[in-house]
Amino acid sequence: MPGQETDHRLRSVLPFRAEPAVVRGLRRIVGGQLAEWGLSAVAEGAELVVSELATNVIKHVGHGEAATLVVEVAGGRVRVELHDCSRLLPVPATSMSEDESGRGMMLLAAVGVDWGAVLTATGKAVWCELSADPEAPCRRLLRAEGVLATYRRDVGAMPLLGSHSGRMLEESATDLIADLLHWITARGGDSDDLLDRALMHFEAEAA
Repeated sequence: MPGQETDHRLRSVLPFRAEPAVVRGLRRIVGGQLAEWGLSAVAEGAELVVSELATNVIKHVGHGEAATLVVEVAGGRVRVELHDCSRLLPVPATSMSEDESGRGMMLLAAVGVDWGAVLTATGKAVWCELSADPEAPCRRLLRAEGVLATYRRDVGAMPLLGSHSGRMLEESATDLIADLLHWITARGGDSDDLLDRALMHFEAEAA
């Protein structure tokens, strides 16, 4: 199991060995730590990021390699950062790419408010920042972002780029809704009825 060190700056350092069995433990520790900090609402998104980053180390750096996960709260954001010994930086998936790491970076861009990767003295660090606003993340939001990331991959959409990522995700959401309307119509359903029912669900839950 990974070790843990925490200080008064709301910072947790988790050294671990890159093994599949360890990923669940990392998720549990990070979720528990965020709960202690009063940030349970952001835990689900953070755990998703932890799974993606840790799994990428196993796949692309190697089983049993030493790595360190750092979780820190600062400036209204929760930063999840993973350090490993590889100096190969990840890149977003291109329209023709089937690389799992590239898909993972698309997921980070969808779930977080920002992400990046930098070389370090011992390898690299890949990080993702999520909003620490307790009203920001929710189960439906995270689920929708995951669906959008998969949809963008399947249609060969351009990689998400910095400040334009929000607009690009909105365009993908519009395309996805249009596809669903085509689907319901092809099955003999009523597209207007589908939209009305979806809006009713949304308004009821928002209230």
